[in-house]
Amino acid sequence: DSGGGTGGDEPVDADLIFFSEYAEGSSNNKYLEIYNADDNVVDLGQYSISTCANGCNDGVSWDYPNNVEFTSGTNLNPGDVYIVCNGSADPTILAECDQTFTYLSNGDDVMGLTQLSSGGTVDIIGMIGDDPGDGWDVAGVNNATKDHTLVRKSYISSGNNDWSSSAGTNTDN
Repeated sequence: DSGGGTGGDEPVDADLIFFSEYAEGSSNNKYLEIYNADDNVVDLGQYSISTCANGCNDGVSWDYPNNVEFTSGTNLNPGDVYIVCNGSADPTILAECDQTFTYLSNGDDVMGLTQLSSGGTVDIIGMIGDDPGDGWDVAGVNNATKDHTLVRKSYISSGNNDWSSSAGTNTDN
């Protein structure tokens, strides 16, 4: 993909950054945490968060490619996290927040960590396609992307653009 806004089904050669935590809580208590599992500093200015409202309109393209961009030189050190949160979140969330963004998911919105240069998807929460209703199932929990906090298993070291394998069907997978 040449950055034309598609969801990017093909794996991309990228730094080892991915969504390590996702929270969709009451009111505006929402955030995304990006983790750097690489041995090198990563410039988040080479990445963005692309989104879709309620699945994705056409099942292929991002509704909002590069919806959240990072300033060039926003460096993420190895083993560190960068948190994007709603600016009206609880003060305990805001205290950890690195960047605010108003339109984080309400449970049924796809969020993708994407490369600015190629548009390729490094990691994804949700599935590009039909509106899932209230949210997607995760580890056997119905609508787990709504009113829950999801934490990536500690042994994960890279992103995954295949949501169904990331979400799993039970707590073991």
